[in-house]
Amino acid sequence: MKNEIKVLLLGTGESGKTTVVKQMQILYKDGFNKKTQILFRDAIRNNLKKFIELLLEAVDRLELKLKKSNKIIAETFTQLNSSSEQENILSKKMVHCIVTLWSDPALKTAYKNRFTFQIPDNANVYLDNTLEISKHGYIPNNQDILGCRIPTTGINEISFHVKNFIWTIIDVGGQRNERRKWIHQFEEVLLLIFIVAINEYNQRLFEDETVNRLQESLKLFTKMVNNEYFRHKNCILLFNKMDLFEEKISKYDLNGCFPDYKSGLDCDDALLFITKKFKKPSKNSKRKIYLHKSCATNTQNIKSIFYSVKEIVTQEFINQLSFL
Repeated sequence: MKNEIKVLLLGTGESGKTTVVKQMQILYKDGFNKKTQILFRDAIRNNLKKFIELLLEAVDRLELKLKKSNKIIAETFTQLNSSSEQENILSKKMVHCIVTLWSDPALKTAYKNRFTFQIPDNANVYLDNTLEISKHGYIPNNQDILGCRIPTTGINEISFHVKNFIWTIIDVGGQRNERRKWIHQFEEVLLLIFIVAINEYNQRLFEDETVNRLQESLKLFTKMVNNEYFRHKNCILLFNKMDLFEEKISKYDLNGCFPDYKSGLDCDDALLFITKKFKKPSKNSKRKIYLHKSCATNTQNIKSIFYSVKEIVTQEFINQLSFL
């Protein structure tokens, strides 16, 4: 279509690509219908049980101790979780287990050390609201849905009109086993948006816990910006989860990820260092890489970033049409 602008979202798993797509749904497609809200409600309820399961495993691995009275609660939770209890419905007994276990100091300590195992950074938001989520009439709002993590498999697209153009955003799974599908989406894409979860500099891949997440993201970005399809196209580099990065960098040094980093727990220095790392690999010196800092769950932040993206891409698109 002559007035269609195709944008490809790339990044590793958990980087926030799908959250950006959800924001497009909110900003340009009138949000989520009731059917979709129910799907996310079910996912959130299942996630609550998964979060407690992961935290109990971490408690054992970190050799932490549950309160004596909560050991029986943990056993009950495990039995309920492995039984044929209907999915998507939280029984009163299950809710009691989740609320009680989440209040245990051992699980709180495990959560503080969450970078050592695989659990979403916002799991606490849902666990803190277990009673509300378990209510019969609970329907997740936009913020609940934005924070809900469901791994992307396959290829998802969203199209919407902005002024005289149709924008098509293509989101593909970021985990390693999904990346072989990317090559089929490269043709006719005008812009690459590569999303980096910048806070993950001390975390490991879900699919390979020997690999640092930020190192994997840098390696993948290097490969993509020098791919034959994108070598001459501009790129938007989105440093996502900045709020979590700013919180983490005050406690955990970046040199655990990049040994050549020597500036300690300084947010500005760390950000500048990472920026240089990501801008260096491009072999095309004429290509522009536009950097934006984001928090993908913040609708106003993404709206502002997308406004800037629209201005850049629309002008480039018009220039291409004029050339043709």
